[in-house]
Amino acid sequence: MTNAIDSVPVDEIDLSVVVDTDRYPIDRPDSAEYQAAVDAARQGLRSVGCAVIKDFVRPDALARLGAEIWERKPTTHFSTQVINPYFHFNANPDYPERHPMNTFLERSSGFIPGDSWEDTTLMRWVFEHPGLARFLADCLEIPELHPYADPLAGLTANILDPGQQFTWHFDTNEFAVTVLVEEAEEGGLFEYVPNIRSDGDEGFDHIQDVLEGGRTGVHTLDLRPGDMQIFRGRYSLHAVSRVAADSRPRHAAIFAYTEQVGVIGRLERTQQLFGRVLQAHIDAEEARVRSDGLTD
Repeated sequence: MTNAIDSVPVDEIDLSVVVDTDRYPIDRPDSAEYQAAVDAARQGLRSVGCAVIKDFVRPDALARLGAEIWERKPTTHFSTQVINPYFHFNANPDYPERHPMNTFLERSSGFIPGDSWEDTTLMRWVFEHPGLARFLADCLEIPELHPYADPLAGLTANILDPGQQFTWHFDTNEFAVTVLVEEAEEGGLFEYVPNIRSDGDEGFDHIQDVLEGGRTGVHTLDLRPGDMQIFRGRYSLHAVSRVAADSRPRHAAIFAYTEQVGVIGRLERTQQLFGRVLQAHIDAEEARVRSDGLTD
């Protein structure tokens, strides 16, 4: 069975066919309904560092996004690593043995890189839609957002096949935007501890407790396909639980944005997640300046 937008070129698609603009009128930013959606997201971000916009993507559009992921899944870079929450592999003698810097857990997952998404894909069309960037900026209470310029990490899909998990970690970006496209039948739950660290406090004691199985402050989200999530992953420890061995995979689109134009990701993290780097990453690393002092 084909959907209404399966064969429609992206430059002919109306936003209302992709996004439930009746509930979330991101095409009408002056409307009361738009402000209500923004206010609800702000409340979640202020209180627990996360906003979930339920059923944001319409079913037909979600099916097309899902098909695009399956078509590009052969380009996924899968890796299994044992890392600490900062994506480091090696023990640090400057810290005690029982410490987040020296606690290593399995990360097994994959990413479809940004250069797999042609301009003709609906995934890229959604990611680059100016109405979405404006809505997200309003939710985050910042003046403006721009699509992350990183050619590999700007637009990706996170793949968790049966048996895989994305262990506890922090993001290098202050926030992330995801759309769950296909959910696992068992496992694959998004869990996080909001604001477990700040610019002035790494929060090591609480982090270590969570790494050892503690549940203090842990939130588990009941996400469904089509839900969009706005999440402050720089300050909130988070993970996706292991997908059961007999489950279907978990597929999620990841839309990355930045407040400045032209931002490129970290060299080491790019190599870890995508198995390669481009000249743009090398050039950016040489000019890198970190705006906070938190551990990466």
